[in-house]
Amino acid sequence: MNACIFCRIIEGDAPGEIVYRDDLVTAFRDIHPVAPVHVLIVPNQHFTSLNDVKSEDEALAGRMILVARKLAEREGIHKSGYRLIVNTGSHGGQVIPHLHLHLIGGQRMRHPMG
Repeated sequence: MNACIFCRIIEGDAPGEIVYRDDLVTAFRDIHPVAPVHVLIVPNQHFTSLNDVKSEDEALAGRMILVARKLAEREGIHKSGYRLIVNTGSHGGQVIPHLHLHLIGGQRMRHPMG
């Protein structure tokens, strides 16, 4: 059994509220949302972080962003605005060692980010 919780959600071995799935990515709601809309978009293939993505994975990286845009529209936050975040490594705030893109919106975002 894979120890990565995101891999387990993708495989259907752990619960997750999946809102989108295709051949490259899966998206599901964050269990600890920081805003009314908080969706994680993850590659179906395990990448520990953005540092593992190579030039041959360009289609995957693009798909993650385009899926985020599609979900922002579906969630009704595309006009008011939203934030996309990729945390990488411990100093970047990455908690789960599986590359993921946060789609956050539905309220005014706070600033500064750091």
